[in-house]
Amino acid sequence: MSDSWVGIVMGSFVLVIASTFVAGHYRREHRRRQLLRNLDHYDWWDRTRH
Repeated sequence: MSDSWVGIVMGSFVLVIASTFVAGHYRREHRRRQLLRNLDHYDWWDRTRH
């Protein structure tokens, strides 16, 4: 019985760590996508000035 509890606890711990890494990866990719989208952004007054 004790061995099964150790397996459940270790498996839960691994799932928590994996979900943390997945969430971090998603946030980094989302931020990267935002930065790339704004990379070629220029304001409207730059267009009207020239």
